[in-house]
Amino acid sequence: MMNIDTSVVNSINSSGSTAGLSTRQSAELRDSFMTLLITQLQNQDPLNPMDNSEMTSQLAQINTVSGIEELNATLNGITQQMDAAQTLQAAGLIDKAVLVPGNNVMVSVDPENGSYATPFGIELDTPAEKVEVTVTSQSGEVVYTNNLGRVAAGVESFSWGGMTNGGEAVPEGAYRVNFKATNAEGELLESRALNYALVQGVSPGAGGSDVRLDLGAIYGQVTLDQIKQIL
Repeated sequence: MMNIDTSVVNSINSSGSTAGLSTRQSAELRDSFMTLLITQLQNQDPLNPMDNSEMTSQLAQINTVSGIEELNATLNGITQQMDAAQTLQAAGLIDKAVLVPGNNVMVSVDPENGSYATPFGIELDTPAEKVEVTVTSQSGEVVYTNNLGRVAAGVESFSWGGMTNGGEAVPEGAYRVNFKATNAEGELLESRALNYALVQGVSPGAGGSDVRLDLGAIYGQVTLDQIKQIL
């Protein structure tokens, strides 16, 4: 029985498995394989012809490589469509207020309307029996505290009027918010502070990277999964 030289088809299989084979290279390898196969068929020993099962196996391998390439092309197309859809979704958040990981609170003072503080939030993996919030100045001075009581698991947003517990307006500027969450047994729970930001722009993902949202000079850029709540 005549055996086929499998070096060409093995080259095709190994190249195809790395996803680094260009369309031109793949076509050249397939042509080489078919040329070799036809030559061997023409020159085979009539008394010892090529095994049909072996020829079928080799042809199946070459078709498998072609199928993988077509599948890769299809997947690349789907990925591009998903990236475009994600970018379009993110573009809908431009000029929207959101909560993202962070503990900054900005206070502005208007002579006519008084003090205004940006909203903030907390993210909990499990429900908390008691959540205490503390707002401090940049120097670490405590300007406001409050017991928020029970807070459900997930994301909750809160507002603060920019006033001390004594009812006095705090100076305009940046402050920090911190949470202490405990369960019914008084055990400390993991919590994550969230701060307010305004989405100002969108940067499309490229080469498999995530779409990024521009939150301005203070907060920089974040990915879609970092948006915890749209206000």
